[in-house]
Amino acid sequence: MLMDRRVEIDITVPNQTKYLGMVGRIGESMAHSLKSYQGNRRELAYHLNLVLTEALANAIRHANAGDPDKDVRILITASDQDLIIDVFDQGQGFDIEAVAKVRTRLKDEGGRGIQLIYKLMDKVEYLREGNSNILRMTKYLR
Repeated sequence: MLMDRRVEIDITVPNQTKYLGMVGRIGESMAHSLKSYQGNRRELAYHLNLVLTEALANAIRHANAGDPDKDVRILITASDQDLIIDVFDQGQGFDIEAVAKVRTRLKDEGGRGIQLIYKLMDKVEYLREGNSNILRMTKYLR
């Protein structure tokens, strides 16, 4: 049990999609360790894997434009109350709410990942801090 202590996992990976699976599995592992979560931990683990891989893929492909000299930082913070995932990129930024509102079809290439993130997480924000953009995804645990 976390008991009001915050647990942080801070990961920086090269701007390469080969790290998607590893980061997704870290999210799954975190979900299974959340003893205060009253819901289905297996489902939460699957959802965290999905949002982490979608957010990381977007940061790599779109924000950092596939630039191999850039990195993506992921900060996962958990407490008894919530789990917050911050994905930092070095791109130009975008209007996340506009992307989330665009209707996509199954055959569409872009936009579905952001919509999925909005559906699976309780709160989604896109912030600017220094030279980085931060996609902040919050899941309330109680």
